Amino acid sequence: MSPRVPSPPQPGRVPSPCVSVCRMNAATGWCEGCHRTLQEIAAWSTMSDGDKRAVWKQLPARRQAAARMSPEGS
Repeated sequence: MSPRVPSPPQPGRVPSPCVSVCRMNAATGWCEGCHRTLQEIAAWSTMSDGDKRAVWKQLPARRQAAARMSPEGS
């Protein structure tokens, strides 16, 4: 079963994309749940809303790339 895909942020406060599936993928360097890097996860609480939105914009492409790389995505 795949983790829930979070919805992109709406105007206003930018939420974390965390879905409580916290495992780092060694091949991609992204969390298998939210597809952020360790650096992005660690910095999230101090990032500007603009920086958070920039991370959110990258997540769909990362999710697709991770799915292509996984045996389940083949």
